[in-house]
Amino acid sequence: MARHFDGNKLVIASHNKGKVREIGELLEPFGVETISAGDLGLPEPVEDGLTFIANAEIKALAAAKAAGLPALADDSGLEVHALGGEPGIYSARWAGPTKDFSVAMAAVNEKLGNVEDRGANFTCALTLAWPDGHMESFEGKVFGSLTWPMRGEKGFGYDPVFVPTGFDVTFAEMEPAEKHAMSHRAEAFKQLIDACFKPA
Repeated sequence: MARHFDGNKLVIASHNKGKVREIGELLEPFGVETISAGDLGLPEPVEDGLTFIANAEIKALAAAKAAGLPALADDSGLEVHALGGEPGIYSARWAGPTKDFSVAMAAVNEKLGNVEDRGANFTCALTLAWPDGHMESFEGKVFGSLTWPMRGEKGFGYDPVFVPTGFDVTFAEMEPAEKHAMSHRAEAFKQLIDACFKPA
């Protein structure tokens, strides 16, 4: 049985404004006040885990202990099938020190070259951690393919090159509500909500 979240304030363990906004919107219906690790001035921990869940746990635990509040961390990335799952857990690092994802998307496209298989998936791991060290972790995925050139202004990260299966628009061309309903983050979030937020 997962531990239930019964507070009203939650730290989003991220300095990524797009991610913080998206998670905040997903939590809104539960009346939870969110504050980001960036707003609290918390340092970013070294993410040296080898999986999305390991890195989400590192971030959530560091923020929960530093803030003395439960913290929710997300570790997500793009896995390109023809590139053996790259960039994967290094998705943000491909964007370089300035976090310029147009650089990262161009690098992915260049590496793919003329490969016909442009299949890819986004993976999202979510970890909810408490200051006492207890953690609950969940993982969601959404599958699709990559397009080039980039299209759309609404998303963040690799959204402008990812077309989810069954659609002909990228995540960055979708209305946020439509993306929220089906994304990798939404899938992991559904598991988190069912386990930790809904009444038992």
